[in-house]
Amino acid sequence: MRIPLDYYRILGLPLAASDEQLRQAYSDRIVQLPRREYSQAAISSRKQLIEEAYVVLSDPKQRSTYDQLYLAHAYDPDNLAAAAVALENRPESTKRGSDTQSLGIEITQEELVGALLILQELGEYELVLKLGRPYLVNKNGATSARKGNNLADEEIHESAEHPDVVLTVALACLELGREQWQQGHYENAAVSLETGQELLVREGLFASVQAEIQADLYKLRPYRILELLALPQEKTAERSQGLELLQNLLEDRGGIDGTNNDDSGLNIDDFLRFIQQLRNHLTVAEQHKLFEAQSKRPSAVATYLAVYALIARGFAQRQPALIRQARQMLIRLGKRQDVHLEQSLCALLLGQTEEATRVLELSQEYEALAFIREKSQDSPDLLPGLCLYAEQWLQHEVFPHFRDLANQQAFLKDYFANPQVQAYLEALPTDAETTNEWAVINPQYFPKPQTNNPPFPNNSTRNSGKFNHSRTPDLDLPETPEYSNFSPPMWNSSGSVKSEVPAAERTSRGTNEHLNGSAKSVTPGRNQKRRRRKPTPSAIRERVPDNRPHSRRPRRRRTFANTIEGKTRLVWRVFISLVSILVFWVLATTTFGWLKNLFFPTRSVPVFQLFVQVNQPPISIPDPYSKPQATDGPLTDATAEEVIRTWLSTKAEALGPNHEINNLEQILTGSALSQWRLIAQQDRSDNHYRKYDHSVKVESVEKIELFADRAAVVATVKEATQLYENGQFKNSSNDNLRVRYDLIRQRGKWRIQSTSVVNQIIR
Repeated sequence: MRIPLDYYRILGLPLAASDEQLRQAYSDRIVQLPRREYSQAAISSRKQLIEEAYVVLSDPKQRSTYDQLYLAHAYDPDNLAAAAVALENRPESTKRGSDTQSLGIEITQEELVGALLILQELGEYELVLKLGRPYLVNKNGATSARKGNNLADEEIHESAEHPDVVLTVALACLELGREQWQQGHYENAAVSLETGQELLVREGLFASVQAEIQADLYKLRPYRILELLALPQEKTAERSQGLELLQNLLEDRGGIDGTNNDDSGLNIDDFLRFIQQLRNHLTVAEQHKLFEAQSKRPSAVATYLAVYALIARGFAQRQPALIRQARQMLIRLGKRQDVHLEQSLCALLLGQTEEATRVLELSQEYEALAFIREKSQDSPDLLPGLCLYAEQWLQHEVFPHFRDLANQQAFLKDYFANPQVQAYLEALPTDAETTNEWAVINPQYFPKPQTNNPPFPNNSTRNSGKFNHSRTPDLDLPETPEYSNFSPPMWNSSGSVKSEVPAAERTSRGTNEHLNGSAKSVTPGRNQKRRRRKPTPSAIRERVPDNRPHSRRPRRRRTFANTIEGKTRLVWRVFISLVSILVFWVLATTTFGWLKNLFFPTRSVPVFQLFVQVNQPPISIPDPYSKPQATDGPLTDATAEEVIRTWLSTKAEALGPNHEINNLEQILTGSALSQWRLIAQQDRSDNHYRKYDHSVKVESVEKIELFADRAAVVATVKEATQLYENGQFKNSSNDNLRVRYDLIRQRGKWRIQSTSVVNQIIR
């Protein structure tokens, strides 16, 4: 068998190497031994080839002849006459090692292992697979290899050197997979690793090498998932494989916020960043199925993500049943955090405007409430601002995290004009019944929200990120989703209360209004309140059975204050009283001042106030150690670096021994604030804390033309982490990451509203 090796490559030397370099290279190669799994025969075969190369090159005459042959092939491979003459002039003992057709050496089958070992040490992994294949394949009709040099289905010879050849081929697959991993070809790397593993499993050899390959496959799994799910949606087989790998990873880990060891090497922080990055590659249907299943573990993170998926899918595909299901899941989250803003938005999308306004008043999302009140200044209620906020929240905060909705527009008018939505909303209870239903459900099953320790703050800011998208076929969903955790609502019984206004009339009025935040923008529920017709006695009997205690409330005696005339008269009385008091106060103070000046006149002495003092400068001098104030102009590199450094120091304090979680609100907002607050609370409950050492270098600052108060910063962050559990050191890690920070300026201060890892820098 001829092997494409020359003596210089065997010793790792250049053609002009000196005798001293030759002796040193020979000594190093002899001392350097292969892995301990190799047999003594394989080590001897390798040593024999090294010694043969040293014997030829250490003899001046033989080396001169060999150099002629080497140069003839290197510079004139077509002129083989000189090479043949040089070969004839060599001693007989060294003729077998060369060939005039190619610069290589002839070896026996017993020496194959040694040659493959040398090629593997030189990094020629594909060549090792190519040369080891004829040896492993049966001569009597071997089947074709599988993709990626997969040898698992091929028939194998049995011989003394057979285990060594199998080991060499498997190690070549391992090293080739690692090389492809470094190049970013994760799926090809997995194929190479699985090829080597399947070969060893088939032969039942070298369990330690099998475990080493399996460990690499576990660490490679997150990279494979991202690569497969980022493929176009037309490649359904590959994306289905990625979803299957993701399910296996979550099972091994015990859920999104699970603590089991999945051998991926990702801690809780890294895994949450992985999930956040993964969401941009999943469709709304895929996220709905994934996070809804994970929320049943139970998992607060998965429940929160499932709510977003249900709302996005319900609005985009005109399925309000999904929004109703999201509202039920928010009730479960309500006992741990403040989710009144999301509950209000769900009620609005279900046409229950009075319930939406009532729940909104309970929210502690002050920035969102300020925006809603600002847009509702000319309206008697908060509906115009809430409608405008809902559209912008869906457009900038919800849709960008789904690959098939990233560029879709959100218009409430089109949503309520859909016949399917109108039919479903007609079957829902009225606002008053919904209020009674929530009042019964909340005290019975869920305690009051603990706002001082919320794992998921609401996202009041908006994100304008854009992603490629395509449409995904709808999955079959039940019309009315239900949870076993909740008792059936009272309005789901056979005697359900019907709406006082016919569906066609109520919906047509609601959808004809302009939902852009103006004073007249209303939803169907609001029109129902303003233009409600007086129900007939038969309708009242149909709605409210006689045996209910509250059935007689409509017949309650009306007082003077409840009539229109009485209210008007009362308002006028209060107004006239206030005006009279004001006039009396003005007259009294004027008369008193006149009498005082008349009987007790005083001489006015002009007093001049000095505006310049000796001990104070006329202009305030800022503290030299104070931080620079934020300007109204665009974000600069220096300010961006200062913001990121402030975030990293705040992160170290929040995840440190003292868990100063409240400081996160000073630098984070939106989804970043909810994510990191949850991580810090989880660490505090698990008695974990971390110590960080950071270094930052800003690479670029991207200004967004349409939004002057938004910017994107890409920076290289070196992060050294030490994890402590119960006060004892557990492990450490060093990461070199390229991170993208999405910044937004709020009240003159730049804050981080989302972060994503662009890639990991490997050295």
